[in-house]
Amino acid sequence: MKLDFVLLAFLMGLVTYPGRAFPLLLADVRPMPRVAQRYLELVAPSVLAGLAAVSVALHTSDMGGSSLRVGPEWLSVVVCLGLVYWRRNLLAGLLLAASLIALLRAIGWAAMP
Repeated sequence: MKLDFVLLAFLMGLVTYPGRAFPLLLADVRPMPRVAQRYLELVAPSVLAGLAAVSVALHTSDMGGSSLRVGPEWLSVVVCLGLVYWRRNLLAGLLLAASLIALLRAIGWAAMP
């Protein structure tokens, strides 16, 4: 994992947290509209998916250019999406995808990035 991704995730948390915490600070505690609740529930998975997509889909050369990468990592993405769709469990999908790519790298079928 690159340090800039960790910094980016931290900064994104700082930006999104006030929007999620603001309703809790209101004196009149009423349930939020269902649409707002669904939106806030999907913020974290969408940020995670965006970071993962860049890590899987793009390859940055030493010269600084980017290109689309097609490789075994995409198999992990498909497995993750399938498990999340089937079981409705993001954590299980991510753990299975990470385990699969780690196994593929351990046996030599996928190169280290």
